[in-house]
Amino acid sequence: MLLEKTTRMNFLFDFYQALLTDKQRSYMQLYYLDDLSLGEIAESYGISRQAVYDNIRRTESMLEEYEAKLELFHKFKKRQQITEKLLNCMKNEQLASEEMFSLVELLKQD
Repeated sequence: MLLEKTTRMNFLFDFYQALLTDKQRSYMQLYYLDDLSLGEIAESYGISRQAVYDNIRRTESMLEEYEAKLELFHKFKKRQQITEKLLNCMKNEQLASEEMFSLVELLKQD
């Protein structure tokens, strides 16, 4: 569960980091990408651990709100699934060309 949340936050951060402030971006990068603890981040900024925790939780909520509205991560996962299915079909020659074209059309929709 924790790994799934971390993976999700990393993807959301990749998609929406441009919408965050410099401080939010920095805390999220240090916490999720560089794997620093709340205490280590707090120490490097000269603030309390609680302040870092609050900022990260607010930023996580913002990222989830962005995703709910824009669905960039959802669309990315959908395209990945379609692409994987298409590649498997091509490898196994299970689908006729017409069916492969329909999968490609699905990819083009988003």
